[in-house]
Amino acid sequence: MNYTILILYRVTNHWLELKREQRIDFFATTISPIINQFKETVTVRFFDSEAFHANTSDFMIIDCTNLKDYYYFIEHLRDSALFGKPYLVLNDVIIGIENGFQAFETTKFKT
Repeated sequence: MNYTILILYRVTNHWLELKREQRIDFFATTISPIINQFKETVTVRFFDSEAFHANTSDFMIIDCTNLKDYYYFIEHLRDSALFGKPYLVLNDVIIGIENGFQAFETTKFKT
């Protein structure tokens, strides 16, 4: 199955206090290596939304076929300053199964 995960978050003052060069460096030296570690099974896209939403400044869309890989990816992020400082605070996590209803229709588990 294909899973899509929306991670809604708000960056903190710790992040906003960093100069843009420091943010770019943090992403390159801390976040990119984590993404690269899982690049075969997890894809990540980042979106800005602070101009459009008061509580969610940014969000990630993650696609994967294995929730264990997604979980390990998140654990690595949690071990970083991204969550530890924290540079961000989670608002919500939403997981969906792409075309799940169609997959269900083909199974023997239907009632």
